[in-house]
Amino acid sequence: MTTNPRPSDYKQWTREQLIERLVALEGPRSVAAGSASHSPPPASTTAASISTTKNIVATKSPKDFNFANHPKRKIALKFCYSGWEYGGLAYQTGHVTQLPTVEGVLFDAMAKARLIDPNVGMEGCGWEKCGRTDKGVSAAGQVISLWVRSAVGGASAQGEREQVEEVVKTGEEQSASDVDEDSGLPGLGEEDFGTLDLSRPSSPKPSSNKATTDFATTSKPKNELDYVAILNRLLPPTIRILAWAPVAPTFSARFSCQYRHYKYFFSSHFLDISAMREAASKLIGEHDFRNLCKVDAQKQITRFRRIVTRADIESVDSNIDVDYGERGEGMYVFNLVGSAFLYHQVRHIMAILFLIGTGLEKPSLVTKLMNVARGAEPAAGDDEDVVEAKPEYQMADALPLMLWDCGYAEEDVDWRSGSFEPDTTVSSIDEDTTRSGQGTETDLYHQLHSIWNCSRMYTLFDYHFLQAA
Repeated sequence: MTTNPRPSDYKQWTREQLIERLVALEGPRSVAAGSASHSPPPASTTAASISTTKNIVATKSPKDFNFANHPKRKIALKFCYSGWEYGGLAYQTGHVTQLPTVEGVLFDAMAKARLIDPNVGMEGCGWEKCGRTDKGVSAAGQVISLWVRSAVGGASAQGEREQVEEVVKTGEEQSASDVDEDSGLPGLGEEDFGTLDLSRPSSPKPSSNKATTDFATTSKPKNELDYVAILNRLLPPTIRILAWAPVAPTFSARFSCQYRHYKYFFSSHFLDISAMREAASKLIGEHDFRNLCKVDAQKQITRFRRIVTRADIESVDSNIDVDYGERGEGMYVFNLVGSAFLYHQVRHIMAILFLIGTGLEKPSLVTKLMNVARGAEPAAGDDEDVVEAKPEYQMADALPLMLWDCGYAEEDVDWRSGSFEPDTTVSSIDEDTTRSGQGTETDLYHQLHSIWNCSRMYTLFDYHFLQAA
């Protein structure tokens, strides 16, 4: 039998060939699970289909897993990670890093869960990330997109199954008058196909003006694999999957992103916050940031203009329950939002803000650094010197930096934390799960809340060590 037949060939196939193809598409696991809970097939069962199924199950070793027998779909994953535990986000090829990378740990977990084929690597599953973070930098809303194994299937796998089922249904309806009620499917019952919903010969033929029946539409809610729960059971506590979303095949975690939001946390110790706020406000708009980034000669970037939509400093003490006493050392966060950023741009901007906050420079320095050519910055004035070469200064530390969010159009992503499909109604969800509060959302919340409580304890101890000193 042809491995990858054309849809037009199905009408020339025999019933046994069609059933064998359905078994291959649905996967031997569902066939074995379905047949185990039913009585043996009748004596009139076609011997070829029985032997085929038995051979598939018998020769399947526990370690073998044929990804070709399972449908795939493209999804986006949103996750957070503690940057200080890893040597950056990007997987490093060609050399061993002192610390593991976030992508490396995540790839291994997905391969262990058999969501992706490790033999094809990241390129084979269309792996894309929204924004690269360096060693020590954390993220609360990082996003990747890729093709993974699915329980309900993507467009291509679903379409082929619907075509095969339609041929089977049409053949059954045409021969309904020539068979008895027990000869619907030779050797295999409806339940043997798992999620497949094959009609009996007596079922009415679908109307011609209606699309092909969805293979997963049944009286029960159709559940996708619980990607959030599966991966969080395998990942370390320093990496947590927050949500997943089904996306179109053309979706790109990198190029479909509309904005990126970075946060940089710092203490106000010996800093003039008002001066820093004045300087930050000058960043909003489209500017040339070549003097506020790290210029990498290997990347050969010639365009340094970027658009910043938000740049402000706000207090975070309202959410922190630590008493700073008379020292007045509150915690603040610098918010920077834009469509795209240059290499180390956020950390270079923060270094300049620290120089202004300590009184070593004035807020006007930001405008001067962006004035790379005469007239580039109208606010600088005609008499202002043009800064053509980047001055020497050390960029800010990586530890307080966080990629807070990656923004996408609502029609591109529909984030969810459970396994239910979009058309699943709330009433169809298991009531016991809802009442007990043991769903994926609550489990994830309790995990992160426990980690936060542990961190608060460390903070409290460190604060009292300071008080004792």
